[in-house]
Amino acid sequence: MVTPIVAMTMNLDDLDRLWQRHPAWRLMRARNAPLVLSFLGTYFVDGNRGAVPASQLISALDDYLYELHRSEPERYTGEPAAYLDDWSAAESGWLRRHYPVGSDEVHFDATPALHKAHSWVDSMRTRTFIGTESRLQTVVELLRQIMHGAETNPDARIAELERRRAAIDAELDDARNGVVRTLDETALRDRYQQVAATARELLADFREVEDNFRALDRSAREKIARWDGGKGELLAELVASRADITASDQGRTFQSFYDYLLSEDTQNEITHMLAAVQRLPQITPDQRLHTVHHDWLDAAERTQQTVRTLSEQLRRFLDDHVWVENKRIMQLVREIETAALSVREQPPHDLGLTVNTPGVPISLPLERPLYDPQPETRVDSLLAPGEDDDADLDGLIAQRYIDTARLAATIRDAVPPRASASLTDIIAQHPLRDGVAELLGYLSLEADDIMVTIDDHATSIPYSDPAGNTKIVRMQHVTVSRP
Repeated sequence: MVTPIVAMTMNLDDLDRLWQRHPAWRLMRARNAPLVLSFLGTYFVDGNRGAVPASQLISALDDYLYELHRSEPERYTGEPAAYLDDWSAAESGWLRRHYPVGSDEVHFDATPALHKAHSWVDSMRTRTFIGTESRLQTVVELLRQIMHGAETNPDARIAELERRRAAIDAELDDARNGVVRTLDETALRDRYQQVAATARELLADFREVEDNFRALDRSAREKIARWDGGKGELLAELVASRADITASDQGRTFQSFYDYLLSEDTQNEITHMLAAVQRLPQITPDQRLHTVHHDWLDAAERTQQTVRTLSEQLRRFLDDHVWVENKRIMQLVREIETAALSVREQPPHDLGLTVNTPGVPISLPLERPLYDPQPETRVDSLLAPGEDDDADLDGLIAQRYIDTARLAATIRDAVPPRASASLTDIIAQHPLRDGVAELLGYLSLEADDIMVTIDDHATSIPYSDPAGNTKIVRMQHVTVSRP
Protein backbone atom coordinates (compact mmCIF):
# COMPACT_ATOMS: atom_id res chain seq x y z
CA MET A 1 0.00 0.00 0.00
CA VAL A 2 1.43 3.37 -1.05
CA THR A 3 1.18 6.14 1.55
CA PRO A 4 0.30 9.46 -0.12
CA ILE A 5 2.35 12.55 0.70
CA VAL A 6 0.04 15.29 1.96
CA ALA A 7 1.09 18.91 2.19
CA MET A 8 0.49 20.21 5.73
CA THR A 9 -0.91 23.70 6.23
CA MET A 10 -1.34 25.48 9.56
CA ASN A 11 -4.34 27.47 10.64
CA LEU A 12 -4.83 29.65 13.67
CA ASP A 13 -6.02 26.81 15.92
CA ASP A 14 -3.00 24.65 15.06
CA LEU A 15 -0.61 27.47 15.85
CA ASP A 16 -2.43 28.26 19.07
CA ARG A 17 -2.12 24.64 20.25
CA LEU A 18 1.58 24.57 19.35
CA TRP A 19 2.15 27.86 21.18
CA GLN A 20 0.54 26.47 24.32
CA ARG A 21 1.77 22.84 24.32
CA HIS A 22 4.87 22.31 22.21
CA PRO A 23 8.03 22.09 24.37
CA ALA A 24 10.18 23.81 21.72
CA TRP A 25 7.88 26.85 21.70
CA ARG A 26 7.81 26.88 25.51
CA LEU A 27 11.60 26.92 25.46
CA MET A 28 11.64 30.00 23.24
CA ARG A 29 9.36 31.76 25.77
CA ALA A 30 11.37 30.68 28.84
CA ARG A 31 13.34 33.28 30.82
CA ASN A 32 16.43 31.09 30.99
CA ALA A 33 16.25 30.05 27.31
CA PRO A 34 19.80 31.38 26.57
CA LEU A 35 21.23 29.17 29.34
CA VAL A 36 19.25 26.11 28.18
CA LEU A 37 20.24 26.48 24.53
CA SER A 38 23.86 27.39 25.17
CA PHE A 39 24.58 24.60 27.65
CA LEU A 40 22.28 21.77 26.52
CA GLY A 41 22.76 22.65 22.85
CA THR A 42 26.53 22.47 23.15
CA TYR A 43 26.54 19.40 25.39
CA PHE A 44 23.93 17.23 23.64
CA VAL A 45 23.40 18.59 20.12
CA ASP A 46 26.90 19.70 19.13
CA GLY A 47 28.50 16.90 21.16
CA ASN A 48 26.02 14.28 19.86
CA ARG A 49 25.70 12.70 23.30
CA GLY A 50 23.04 10.23 24.31
CA ALA A 51 21.76 9.60 27.81
CA VAL A 52 24.29 10.60 30.51
CA PRO A 53 24.24 10.04 34.30
CA ALA A 54 22.87 12.87 36.42
CA SER A 55 26.16 13.27 38.31
CA GLN A 56 28.08 13.80 35.07
CA LEU A 57 25.61 16.34 33.72
CA ILE A 58 25.43 18.22 37.04
CA SER A 59 29.23 18.44 37.10
CA ALA A 60 29.34 19.77 33.54
CA LEU A 61 26.65 22.38 34.27
CA ASP A 62 28.43 23.39 37.48
CA ASP A 63 31.66 24.02 35.52
CA TYR A 64 29.72 25.98 32.91
CA LEU A 65 28.06 28.19 35.54
CA TYR A 66 31.41 28.70 37.31
CA GLU A 67 32.95 30.12 34.13
CA LEU A 68 29.86 32.27 33.58
CA HIS A 69 29.91 33.68 37.15
CA ARG A 70 33.49 34.79 36.76
CA SER A 71 32.27 37.56 34.43
CA GLU A 72 28.58 37.80 35.47
CA PRO A 73 28.23 36.69 39.13
CA GLU A 74 24.58 37.76 39.45
CA ARG A 75 23.31 35.81 36.46
CA TYR A 76 21.77 32.32 36.80
CA THR A 77 22.48 31.82 40.51
CA GLY A 78 20.43 28.62 40.91
CA GLU A 79 21.82 25.20 41.74
CA PRO A 80 22.74 22.92 38.79
CA ALA A 81 20.58 20.06 40.08
CA ALA A 82 17.59 22.41 40.42
CA TYR A 83 18.04 23.60 36.85
CA LEU A 84 18.09 20.02 35.55
CA ASP A 85 14.98 19.09 37.55
CA ASP A 86 13.20 22.13 36.10
CA TRP A 87 14.27 21.38 32.51
CA SER A 88 13.19 17.73 32.77
CA ALA A 89 9.79 18.48 34.34
CA ALA A 90 6.65 17.60 32.38
CA GLU A 91 5.76 21.28 31.90
CA SER A 92 9.17 21.90 30.28
CA GLY A 93 10.02 18.77 28.30
CA TRP A 94 13.55 19.72 27.18
CA LEU A 95 15.29 16.82 28.92
CA ARG A 96 14.14 13.22 29.33
CA ARG A 97 14.70 11.83 32.83
CA HIS A 98 14.81 8.04 33.15
CA TYR A 99 16.54 5.05 34.71
CA PRO A 100 18.29 2.83 32.12
CA VAL A 101 18.13 -0.93 32.45
CA GLY A 102 20.78 -2.15 34.91
CA SER A 103 21.45 1.27 36.49
CA ASP A 104 20.19 2.78 39.75
CA GLU A 105 21.25 6.32 38.85
CA VAL A 106 18.95 8.69 36.99
CA HIS A 107 20.05 9.63 33.47
CA PHE A 108 19.23 12.67 31.34
CA ASP A 109 18.83 12.81 27.57
CA ALA A 110 17.92 15.61 25.16
CA THR A 111 14.46 15.59 23.58
CA PRO A 112 13.58 16.36 19.94
CA ALA A 113 12.08 19.66 21.12
CA LEU A 114 15.54 20.82 22.25
CA HIS A 115 16.95 19.93 18.83
CA LYS A 116 14.18 21.85 17.06
CA ALA A 117 14.69 24.97 19.18
CA HIS A 118 18.49 24.77 18.81
CA SER A 119 18.23 24.42 15.01
CA TRP A 120 15.80 27.33 14.76
CA VAL A 121 18.02 29.63 16.84
CA ASP A 122 21.10 28.52 14.91
CA SER A 123 19.34 29.40 11.63
CA MET A 124 18.81 32.97 12.88
CA ARG A 125 22.52 33.72 12.76
CA THR A 126 23.71 35.99 9.98
CA ARG A 127 25.53 33.98 7.33
CA THR A 128 28.15 35.60 5.16
CA PHE A 129 27.69 32.97 2.47
CA ILE A 130 24.43 31.32 1.43
CA GLY A 131 24.73 28.66 -1.23
CA THR A 132 21.80 28.07 -3.57
CA GLU A 133 23.19 26.41 -6.69
CA SER A 134 23.95 23.04 -5.06
CA ARG A 135 20.51 22.88 -3.48
CA LEU A 136 18.89 23.57 -6.86
CA GLN A 137 20.92 20.76 -8.40
CA THR A 138 19.90 18.50 -5.52
CA VAL A 139 16.22 19.27 -6.18
CA VAL A 140 16.61 18.56 -9.89
CA GLU A 141 18.47 15.30 -9.22
CA LEU A 142 15.82 14.15 -6.73
CA LEU A 143 13.09 14.89 -9.28
CA ARG A 144 14.99 12.80 -11.84
CA GLN A 145 15.29 9.93 -9.38
CA ILE A 146 11.56 10.08 -8.63
CA MET A 147 10.61 10.08 -12.30
CA HIS A 148 13.09 7.33 -13.18
CA GLY A 149 12.09 5.22 -10.19
CA ALA A 150 8.37 5.50 -11.01
CA GLU A 151 8.76 5.04 -14.78
CA THR A 152 7.26 1.76 -16.03
CA ASN A 153 7.81 2.33 -19.77
CA PRO A 154 10.94 0.37 -20.84
CA ASP A 155 11.64 2.76 -23.74
CA ALA A 156 11.64 5.79 -21.42
CA ARG A 157 14.00 4.05 -18.97
CA ILE A 158 16.33 3.06 -21.80
CA ALA A 159 16.37 6.66 -23.08
CA GLU A 160 17.29 7.97 -19.61
CA LEU A 161 20.08 5.42 -19.18
CA GLU A 162 21.45 6.24 -22.62
CA ARG A 163 21.44 9.94 -21.71
CA ARG A 164 23.50 9.19 -18.62
CA ARG A 165 25.91 7.01 -20.60
CA ALA A 166 26.35 9.74 -23.19
CA ALA A 167 27.20 12.27 -20.46
CA ILE A 168 29.73 9.85 -18.90
CA ASP A 169 31.27 9.09 -22.31
CA ALA A 170 31.66 12.80 -23.00
CA GLU A 171 33.39 13.33 -19.65
CA LEU A 172 35.69 10.37 -20.34
CA ASP A 173 36.64 11.81 -23.74
CA ASP A 174 37.46 15.17 -22.16
CA ALA A 175 39.63 13.47 -19.50
CA ARG A 176 41.50 11.46 -22.15
CA ASN A 177 42.15 14.68 -24.05
CA GLY A 178 43.50 16.36 -20.92
CA VAL A 179 40.43 18.56 -20.35
CA VAL A 180 39.48 18.42 -16.63
CA ARG A 181 36.65 20.62 -15.43
CA THR A 182 36.76 21.32 -11.69
CA LEU A 183 34.44 23.23 -9.38
CA ASP A 184 35.41 26.78 -8.52
CA GLU A 185 35.84 27.96 -4.93
CA THR A 186 32.26 29.26 -4.68
CA ALA A 187 30.77 25.95 -5.86
CA LEU A 188 32.97 24.01 -3.43
CA ARG A 189 31.90 26.17 -0.48
CA ASP A 190 28.27 25.91 -1.59
CA ARG A 191 28.32 22.10 -1.60
CA TYR A 192 30.34 21.87 1.62
CA GLN A 193 27.79 24.06 3.38
CA GLN A 194 24.98 21.79 2.22
CA VAL A 195 26.88 18.66 3.36
CA ALA A 196 27.41 20.15 6.83
CA ALA A 197 23.75 21.19 7.16
CA THR A 198 22.45 17.80 6.00
CA ALA A 199 24.82 15.95 8.36
CA ARG A 200 23.53 17.93 11.36
CA GLU A 201 19.91 17.49 10.27
CA LEU A 202 20.42 13.71 10.16
CA LEU A 203 21.49 13.71 13.81
CA ALA A 204 18.37 15.69 14.76
CA ASP A 205 16.18 13.35 12.71
CA PHE A 206 17.60 10.34 14.55
CA ARG A 207 16.59 11.91 17.84
CA GLU A 208 13.01 12.36 16.61
CA VAL A 209 12.81 8.83 15.15
CA GLU A 210 14.10 7.47 18.47
CA ASP A 211 11.42 9.43 20.32
CA ASN A 212 8.69 8.04 18.02
CA PHE A 213 9.90 4.47 18.57
CA ARG A 214 10.07 5.13 22.32
CA ALA A 215 6.42 6.20 22.26
CA LEU A 216 5.48 2.83 20.72
CA ASP A 217 7.55 1.05 23.37
CA ARG A 218 5.80 3.06 26.10
CA SER A 219 2.44 2.06 24.63
CA ALA A 220 3.48 -1.62 24.79
CA ARG A 221 4.46 -1.24 28.45
CA GLU A 222 1.07 0.31 29.24
CA LYS A 223 -0.70 -2.59 27.52
CA ILE A 224 1.26 -5.11 29.57
CA ALA A 225 0.57 -3.24 32.82
CA ARG A 226 -3.19 -2.98 32.20
CA TRP A 227 -3.80 -6.31 30.47
CA ASP A 228 -6.15 -8.72 32.21
CA GLY A 229 -6.99 -11.03 29.31
CA GLY A 230 -5.30 -14.06 27.84
CA LYS A 231 -1.57 -14.28 27.23
CA GLY A 232 -1.97 -15.21 23.57
CA GLU A 233 -4.06 -12.16 22.71
CA LEU A 234 -1.58 -9.77 24.30
CA LEU A 235 1.35 -11.45 22.56
CA ALA A 236 -0.46 -11.10 19.23
CA GLU A 237 -0.92 -7.36 19.82
CA LEU A 238 2.69 -6.83 20.91
CA VAL A 239 4.09 -8.78 17.96
CA ALA A 240 1.86 -6.74 15.64
CA SER A 241 3.19 -3.53 17.21
CA ARG A 242 6.78 -4.72 16.65
CA ALA A 243 5.93 -5.57 13.02
CA ASP A 244 4.28 -2.16 12.55
CA ILE A 245 7.53 -0.43 13.55
CA THR A 246 9.54 -2.43 11.02
CA ALA A 247 6.98 -2.23 8.20
CA SER A 248 6.21 1.49 8.54
CA ASP A 249 7.73 3.96 6.06
CA GLN A 250 9.78 5.45 8.90
CA GLY A 251 11.04 2.02 9.95
CA ARG A 252 11.92 0.94 6.40
CA THR A 253 13.91 4.05 5.51
CA PHE A 254 15.71 3.95 8.86
CA GLN A 255 16.62 0.29 8.44
CA SER A 256 17.88 0.94 4.89
CA PHE A 257 20.04 3.79 6.19
CA TYR A 258 21.34 1.66 9.06
CA ASP A 259 22.21 -1.29 6.81
CA TYR A 260 23.98 1.00 4.34
CA LEU A 261 25.94 2.75 7.07
CA LEU A 262 27.00 -0.55 8.66
CA SER A 263 28.75 -1.58 5.44
CA GLU A 264 32.52 -1.54 5.91
CA ASP A 265 33.02 -0.30 2.35
CA THR A 266 30.62 2.58 2.98
CA GLN A 267 32.38 3.59 6.20
CA ASN A 268 35.79 3.48 4.55
CA GLU A 269 34.53 5.52 1.60
CA ILE A 270 32.95 8.18 3.84
CA THR A 271 36.10 8.38 6.00
CA HIS A 272 38.30 8.81 2.93
CA MET A 273 36.04 11.45 1.35
CA LEU A 274 35.65 13.47 4.56
CA ALA A 275 39.41 13.50 5.12
CA ALA A 276 40.05 14.56 1.51
CA VAL A 277 37.41 17.33 1.60
CA GLN A 278 38.63 18.66 4.96
CA ARG A 279 42.10 19.11 3.44
CA LEU A 280 40.94 21.24 0.50
CA PRO A 281 42.49 24.74 0.74
CA GLN A 282 39.34 26.39 -0.65
CA ILE A 283 37.20 25.23 2.32
CA THR A 284 37.18 26.27 5.96
CA PRO A 285 36.74 22.84 7.60
CA ASP A 286 34.04 22.18 10.16
CA GLN A 287 35.67 19.94 12.80
CA ARG A 288 32.31 18.41 13.68
CA LEU A 289 32.22 16.77 10.24
CA HIS A 290 35.49 14.94 10.77
CA THR A 291 33.79 12.11 12.70
CA VAL A 292 30.16 12.75 11.73
CA HIS A 293 29.73 9.21 10.32
CA HIS A 294 30.67 7.81 13.73
CA ASP A 295 28.11 10.15 15.30
CA TRP A 296 25.52 8.77 12.86
CA LEU A 297 26.36 5.23 13.94
CA ASP A 298 26.05 6.13 17.64
CA ALA A 299 22.69 7.85 17.08
CA ALA A 300 21.41 4.98 14.90
CA GLU A 301 22.46 2.43 17.52
CA ARG A 302 20.53 4.30 20.20
CA THR A 303 17.48 4.22 17.95
CA GLN A 304 17.93 0.50 17.28
CA GLN A 305 18.20 -0.11 21.02
CA THR A 306 14.78 1.49 21.47
CA VAL A 307 13.31 -0.97 18.97
CA ARG A 308 15.05 -3.88 20.72
CA THR A 309 13.43 -2.82 23.97
CA LEU A 310 10.03 -3.85 22.62
CA SER A 311 11.36 -7.35 21.94
CA GLU A 312 12.73 -7.42 25.49
CA GLN A 313 9.26 -6.53 26.75
CA LEU A 314 7.90 -9.65 25.04
CA ARG A 315 10.55 -11.85 26.65
CA ARG A 316 10.08 -10.26 30.10
CA PHE A 317 6.31 -10.63 29.82
CA LEU A 318 6.65 -14.34 29.05
CA ASP A 319 9.17 -14.84 31.87
CA ASP A 320 6.87 -13.11 34.36
CA HIS A 321 3.89 -15.20 33.32
CA VAL A 322 5.89 -18.43 33.52
CA TRP A 323 7.07 -17.44 37.00
CA VAL A 324 3.50 -16.70 38.14
CA GLU A 325 2.24 -19.99 36.73
CA ASN A 326 5.08 -21.95 38.35
CA LYS A 327 4.39 -20.20 41.63
CA ARG A 328 0.72 -21.22 41.43
CA ILE A 329 1.69 -24.84 40.67
CA MET A 330 4.04 -24.96 43.66
CA GLN A 331 1.31 -23.46 45.85
CA LEU A 332 -1.11 -26.22 44.79
CA VAL A 333 1.52 -28.90 45.45
CA ARG A 334 2.13 -27.51 48.96
CA GLU A 335 -1.61 -27.51 49.68
CA ILE A 336 -1.87 -31.15 48.59
CA GLU A 337 1.11 -32.14 50.74
CA THR A 338 -0.32 -30.28 53.76
CA ALA A 339 -3.70 -31.94 53.32
CA ALA A 340 -2.07 -35.38 53.02
CA LEU A 341 -0.02 -34.89 56.20
CA SER A 342 -3.09 -33.75 58.15
CA VAL A 343 -4.95 -37.02 57.45
CA ARG A 344 -1.97 -39.38 57.57
CA GLU A 345 -2.89 -40.80 61.03
CA GLN A 346 -6.63 -41.04 60.32
CA PRO A 347 -7.09 -41.47 56.55
CA PRO A 348 -10.64 -40.86 55.29
CA HIS A 349 -12.65 -43.96 54.41
CA ASP A 350 -14.59 -42.65 51.44
CA LEU A 351 -12.53 -40.51 49.07
CA GLY A 352 -14.67 -41.17 46.03
CA LEU A 353 -11.69 -42.71 44.18
CA THR A 354 -11.30 -46.19 42.68
CA VAL A 355 -7.82 -47.73 42.79
CA ASN A 356 -7.04 -51.01 41.00
CA THR A 357 -5.74 -53.79 43.22
CA PRO A 358 -2.08 -54.44 42.43
CA GLY A 359 -1.29 -57.81 40.86
CA VAL A 360 0.38 -59.63 37.97
CA PRO A 361 -1.81 -59.99 34.84
CA ILE A 362 -1.98 -63.58 33.49
CA SER A 363 -2.64 -64.27 29.82
CA LEU A 364 -2.92 -67.95 28.72
CA PRO A 365 -1.94 -68.90 25.14
CA LEU A 366 -5.29 -70.55 24.44
CA GLU A 367 -7.13 -67.36 25.39
CA ARG A 368 -5.81 -65.63 22.30
CA PRO A 369 -8.40 -65.39 19.48
CA LEU A 370 -7.86 -67.26 16.22
CA TYR A 371 -6.98 -65.41 13.05
CA ASP A 372 -10.02 -63.74 11.57
CA PRO A 373 -9.46 -62.51 7.98
CA GLN A 374 -10.97 -59.12 7.32
CA PRO A 375 -12.69 -58.24 4.05
CA GLU A 376 -10.61 -56.24 1.58
CA THR A 377 -11.18 -52.54 1.87
CA ARG A 378 -10.95 -50.32 -1.21
CA VAL A 379 -9.89 -46.75 -0.63
CA ASP A 380 -10.65 -44.12 -3.24
CA SER A 381 -8.17 -41.30 -2.62
CA LEU A 382 -9.35 -39.12 -5.48
CA LEU A 383 -11.40 -36.07 -4.55
CA ALA A 384 -14.60 -35.43 -6.38
CA PRO A 385 -14.69 -32.20 -8.42
CA GLY A 386 -15.51 -29.21 -6.23
CA GLU A 387 -14.42 -30.86 -2.99
CA ASP A 388 -10.83 -29.52 -2.93
CA ASP A 389 -11.13 -26.81 -0.31
CA ASP A 390 -8.34 -24.34 0.41
CA ALA A 391 -5.65 -26.17 2.33
CA ASP A 392 -4.30 -24.86 5.61
CA LEU A 393 -0.56 -24.51 4.99
CA ASP A 394 0.36 -23.31 8.48
CA GLY A 395 0.89 -26.81 9.83
CA LEU A 396 3.21 -27.78 6.97
CA ILE A 397 5.23 -24.58 7.15
CA ALA A 398 5.57 -24.97 10.92
CA GLN A 399 7.57 -28.18 10.36
CA ARG A 400 10.50 -26.02 9.23
CA TYR A 401 11.18 -22.41 10.12
CA ILE A 402 10.59 -20.18 7.11
CA ASP A 403 11.61 -16.53 7.40
CA THR A 404 8.56 -14.91 5.81
CA ALA A 405 10.04 -11.46 6.41
CA ARG A 406 12.94 -12.42 4.12
CA LEU A 407 10.51 -13.72 1.48
CA ALA A 408 8.53 -10.47 1.64
CA ALA A 409 11.73 -8.43 1.32
CA THR A 410 12.74 -10.53 -1.71
CA ILE A 411 9.41 -9.74 -3.41
CA ARG A 412 9.73 -6.01 -2.58
CA ASP A 413 13.21 -5.97 -4.12
CA ALA A 414 12.16 -7.87 -7.25
CA VAL A 415 8.75 -6.28 -7.87
CA PRO A 416 8.45 -2.47 -7.88
CA PRO A 417 5.28 -0.82 -6.51
CA ARG A 418 2.22 -0.94 -8.77
CA ALA A 419 3.74 -3.79 -10.78
CA SER A 420 3.46 -7.56 -10.90
CA ALA A 421 5.66 -10.54 -11.73
CA SER A 422 5.42 -14.29 -12.01
CA LEU A 423 6.49 -16.25 -8.94
CA THR A 424 8.41 -18.54 -11.31
CA ASP A 425 10.55 -15.58 -12.49
CA ILE A 426 11.15 -14.42 -8.91
CA ILE A 427 12.31 -17.89 -7.84
CA ALA A 428 14.54 -18.09 -10.92
CA GLN A 429 16.37 -14.95 -9.66
CA HIS A 430 16.26 -16.01 -5.99
CA PRO A 431 16.41 -19.85 -5.89
CA LEU A 432 14.60 -21.72 -3.14
CA ARG A 433 16.71 -22.51 -0.07
CA ASP A 434 14.23 -24.69 1.80
CA GLY A 435 12.44 -26.45 -1.05
CA VAL A 436 8.68 -26.88 -1.00
CA ALA A 437 8.36 -25.33 2.49
CA GLU A 438 9.80 -22.04 1.22
CA LEU A 439 7.53 -22.19 -1.85
CA LEU A 440 4.51 -22.59 0.42
CA GLY A 441 5.84 -19.65 2.44
CA TYR A 442 5.57 -17.49 -0.66
CA LEU A 443 1.98 -18.63 -1.21
CA SER A 444 0.98 -17.84 2.39
CA LEU A 445 2.41 -14.30 2.53
CA GLU A 446 0.03 -11.74 3.96
CA ALA A 447 1.04 -8.07 3.72
CA ASP A 448 -0.65 -4.80 2.85
CA ASP A 449 1.69 -4.20 -0.11
CA ILE A 450 1.92 -7.79 -1.45
CA MET A 451 -0.86 -9.72 -3.23
CA VAL A 452 -0.53 -13.38 -4.31
CA THR A 453 -2.90 -14.55 -7.09
CA ILE A 454 -3.29 -18.16 -8.35
CA ASP A 455 -4.79 -18.77 -11.80
CA ASP A 456 -5.74 -21.92 -13.76
CA HIS A 457 -2.62 -22.17 -15.92
CA ALA A 458 -0.03 -24.83 -15.10
CA THR A 459 3.63 -24.12 -14.47
CA SER A 460 6.76 -25.96 -13.28
CA ILE A 461 9.27 -24.71 -10.72
CA PRO A 462 12.64 -26.49 -10.40
CA TYR A 463 14.66 -26.52 -7.18
CA SER A 464 17.52 -28.45 -5.57
CA ASP A 465 17.13 -30.49 -2.37
CA PRO A 466 19.83 -30.53 0.38
CA ALA A 467 21.51 -33.48 -1.37
CA GLY A 468 21.91 -31.46 -4.59
CA ASN A 469 19.26 -33.39 -6.55
CA THR A 470 17.10 -31.35 -8.91
CA LYS A 471 13.36 -31.64 -8.30
CA ILE A 472 10.40 -30.07 -10.08
CA VAL A 473 7.16 -28.81 -8.54
CA ARG A 474 4.17 -28.78 -10.90
CA MET A 475 1.50 -26.37 -9.77
CA GLN A 476 -0.87 -23.65 -10.92
CA HIS A 477 0.63 -20.39 -12.13
CA VAL A 478 1.14 -17.78 -9.39
CA THR A 479 1.36 -14.01 -9.92
CA VAL A 480 2.76 -11.66 -7.26
CA SER A 481 1.73 -7.98 -7.44
CA ARG A 482 2.50 -4.80 -5.47
CA PRO A 483 -0.75 -2.72 -5.43
